[in-house]
Amino acid sequence: MGNALKHFITVTRHRHKVFVHCVKVGIPLQGLLHDLSKYSLTEFVPGAKYYRGNRSPNEAEREDIGYSKAWMHHKGRNKHHFEYWTDYSPVTKQLEPVEMPLNFVKEMFCDRLAAGKIYKGKEYNDKCPLEYFLKGKGRRRIHPKTSDLLESWLEMLANEGEEKTFEYIRRLK
Repeated sequence: MGNALKHFITVTRHRHKVFVHCVKVGIPLQGLLHDLSKYSLTEFVPGAKYYRGNRSPNEAEREDIGYSKAWMHHKGRNKHHFEYWTDYSPVTKQLEPVEMPLNFVKEMFCDRLAAGKIYKGKEYNDKCPLEYFLKGKGRRRIHPKTSDLLESWLEMLANEGEEKTFEYIRRLK
């Protein structure tokens, strides 16, 4: 099977898992529309070229050319990525993280959970998304309130499991 087909299957499996999770947290339309840009030529072609199966093709693209064109396209169109939520501060005159709306934090949680399941496969457990999040904590430019909220949900997932965590997140408005 070629890399283009493998990439297509990986992206589609990921989107399906995100959709199922989004339904459970009460944002089904966001789940249905999640990551559609990954099927665009700008994202799909590099995704197939750099497909590895066990990690994001964006990482391999960065290693090859020094940055990821696919990622820059993706993060600029998908509001569930905290990188989308930056703007120039009128105070500092620099790019600063902006607090994310709750519905996009919910989708980001679902995305991280699904990505862990896809990339870890049988090695996945409910602690994996928290461990991955904590590995990058000091390097991430994310609004502190958004970071704290996501981390609290990932901790709940690690300690109490999916069912309780999904129910808790679903009730938040």
